[in-house]
Amino acid sequence: MNTPQSMRCIEIKNPGGPEVLVETSRPVPTIGDNQVLIKVAAAGVNRPDVFQRLGQYPAPEGASDLPGLEVSGVITSVGRNVDTWKIGDQVCSLLTGGGYAEYAAADAVACMPMPAGLNLVDAAALPETVFTVWYNLFDRCRLMPGESLLVHGGASGIGTTAIQMAKAHGCEVIVTAGSKEKCNACLEIGADLAINYREQDFVSIIRDRAEKGVDVILDMVGGDYIAKNLKCLRQDGRLAFIAFLQGSMSEVDFMPLMLKRLTVTGSTLRTRPTSVKATIARSVIETVWPWVENGQFRPKIERILPLAEASEAHQTMENSGHIGKILLAPQEK
Repeated sequence: MNTPQSMRCIEIKNPGGPEVLVETSRPVPTIGDNQVLIKVAAAGVNRPDVFQRLGQYPAPEGASDLPGLEVSGVITSVGRNVDTWKIGDQVCSLLTGGGYAEYAAADAVACMPMPAGLNLVDAAALPETVFTVWYNLFDRCRLMPGESLLVHGGASGIGTTAIQMAKAHGCEVIVTAGSKEKCNACLEIGADLAINYREQDFVSIIRDRAEKGVDVILDMVGGDYIAKNLKCLRQDGRLAFIAFLQGSMSEVDFMPLMLKRLTVTGSTLRTRPTSVKATIARSVIETVWPWVENGQFRPKIERILPLAEASEAHQTMENSGHIGKILLAPQEK
């Protein structure tokens, strides 16, 4: 497959607002022995991209400085040690960076085959959110069938993914969201209860409804939610943090951790070793892909914008004006 020497991409001119995302031309990435080169069909837009643009989440050493942590597309080149993929394969993949481009280098072990029944562009909505949900809820929090889950930010890309994965796993799912429209969207994709946090006290509702709380909580809010989460957990409950949109500092009474035997954890994926990502990828292919293929889980996609409109995509995300995922699709010249 012929690959050009240069490509269009979106770079961060300097830390700042969405306007610092500028289209430019760069050489197509050179891949390592254990990598593949992907001609990008679409790239997912995620909250960490916003943090990187603001200068708060720098790319790991050796990673591309371009934003973009997930893509879908067609493999155009394979490294000398790669025998699991071939040129022409359609894949989606987690990246350490570089997704906002026409071509992206990916670790071969972080690539996943296209699940049946999903088109190539929509598949870009899967890797970052599915990896994050699987690692935090299923690996770290050991979410089991029959348990209850509370997801804050239920209408986000992570939230809509967590709802569907947990329901497919046989769990009760409660979410918080910031509008009637978002609450309804969560209910439509399977949530059992959606609480408008702007109008209702989710702590009292959950404690009244869910037999003194829920088993697991997935939180990306932080701030005063940190203490509230502890009140919402049952005996032996587990709490996973994946972001702190309202800050990571809070005054907390830790006595409930002892009295209820709670577990509090958190993680980021970008800097985790390739071996960890490979393990997650295998689990996702084995367990989550069948959910996609039998219709139990479909990525909720808000908008698909041209690559050149990355600034608009970030503006939409920062305004929380979306339900589900926002994608960027490179357009052929």
